[in-house]
Amino acid sequence: MKSSFSGSRDNSSRGDRIVFTRGGKKVDGSFSSVGAGASRGGKTFGRGAGRPSFGDRPSFNKDRGPRGDRPSFGGDRPRFGGDRDGAKPRFERGDRPSFGDRAPRGDRPSFGGDRGSFSDRPRFDRGGDRGGRPSFGGGRGGDRGGRPSFGGGRGGRGGSRARTYFDVSQYINRNPLQVKEEKAAVTHTFEDFGLDNKIVDIVTKGLGYTEPSPIQDQIIPHIMEGRDVIGLANTGTGKTAAFLLPLIHATLADQNMKTLILAPTRELATQIQEELHKLTPRMGIFSTVCVGGMPIRRQISQLSKRNQFIVGTPGRILDLIEHGHIYTDRLTHVVLDEADRMLDMGFINDMRKILSGVPEGHQTLFFSATMSKEVERLVHDFLKEPVTVSVVKRDTAATIAQDVVPHGHHDKFETLVKLLEDKETFARVIIFGEMKHSVERLSNALDDAGIRSTSIHGNKSQGQRDRALKAFKSGQVRILCATDVAARGIHVDGVTHVINYDLPSTQDDYVHRIGRTGRAGKGGMALTFVPAAKLG
Repeated sequence: MKSSFSGSRDNSSRGDRIVFTRGGKKVDGSFSSVGAGASRGGKTFGRGAGRPSFGDRPSFNKDRGPRGDRPSFGGDRPRFGGDRDGAKPRFERGDRPSFGDRAPRGDRPSFGGDRGSFSDRPRFDRGGDRGGRPSFGGGRGGDRGGRPSFGGGRGGRGGSRARTYFDVSQYINRNPLQVKEEKAAVTHTFEDFGLDNKIVDIVTKGLGYTEPSPIQDQIIPHIMEGRDVIGLANTGTGKTAAFLLPLIHATLADQNMKTLILAPTRELATQIQEELHKLTPRMGIFSTVCVGGMPIRRQISQLSKRNQFIVGTPGRILDLIEHGHIYTDRLTHVVLDEADRMLDMGFINDMRKILSGVPEGHQTLFFSATMSKEVERLVHDFLKEPVTVSVVKRDTAATIAQDVVPHGHHDKFETLVKLLEDKETFARVIIFGEMKHSVERLSNALDDAGIRSTSIHGNKSQGQRDRALKAFKSGQVRILCATDVAARGIHVDGVTHVINYDLPSTQDDYVHRIGRTGRAGKGGMALTFVPAAKLG
């Protein structure tokens, strides 16, 4: 039988003694030094029983006095970093040793030893004003006064490193080549391709095209023969129609044809579908666009219906494949448009997974502006004896006027506003920023300054991006603020200026940006904002 275990206070000496009863016997216990209970035979028990009043309660450290005058935590121990029994000296910021013979922060060399300073390495940097590091786009800078710069740099420490030389010659071309549009020899008419008469009528009578473009002239015959093809072509060369026309012809001949078209961005995927609609009015050909930023349930619902064409971005397409809404074993044709851009954007694994599920015997059409080693490996792995057709135009940068716009620490935005106030000169402008949030802030600031603008970036839904592009194309707004990724695949004629408010990360991005102007043989101007301090 368990014995009872209880305690009672001795009223004669409250707080000094407690009497416990166990099995009918009294046991005396006095408070331990930590005040957590009573003790019996040197052992503590009964947590908190007979606890003294708060003011008399002993401290938790053995040598500490009452609460009012007890010493600081740790007793006589020296404060952290000080002398502990004189064994270790305390390092002060100014005289601490240099690990690995490193120089003090103000003048130590850059990481990498002999690699040199930032200015010695050819690169497009995104940093803000970190001392000598180039501030491409203003960042938030070491100086935080005045109106904020909407650039993407992260700003921060300034002043300690010596100012470095910044080569801006790559952004200046005040005498662009005056190139007359050389018309390549076209050997076919649309009738010569053997396309369905409905297609020929739509192209020639409905859309008003009199002859094929060079890429169409050279590549359509190979696609009609069922060959895998590699088309090396810039944007704006008519390559979309080059692969759509023969695929529409094949679909009219066999309604069981299934074509998957992969594009790097939502905008390009949407534009491909729009062109498909223009080429197939009242033909009974249906398509679905599957991209991120749009409700996936609606796309799943559309996929359950009759579709001969599926157009989308690799990420969303792969999601739908893995969830059983797209069956790759039913595909007869696969098109990869702007494949080099998809690789740049990190879609290589998604592309490989998608292509690996397509059955043998399908036709693959591969379009790219460049042929890197990674692109070549993809071609080698998934194309069978492809025919290569190249109509890559000469260097875009050489034919577009380019210049820099210097700005101070606090007047970058004001400098932009002054330029854009000239509505006749800056009639249709795309402004590139580095980060999504900075692009949105810039657009809002322009609106506040009385300059109507719109923006596209990854944080906007597909519907918002479509409305922004529509407003820009229709002329409702003349300013479009965009990030690099969102602007890929944008085809808008009549862009008078491209402004690099923030510098691009790579030379390829720079060329792609300025290629939005000077299209279709028209003139264009590219302006790049650079801190005035970097030009000296």
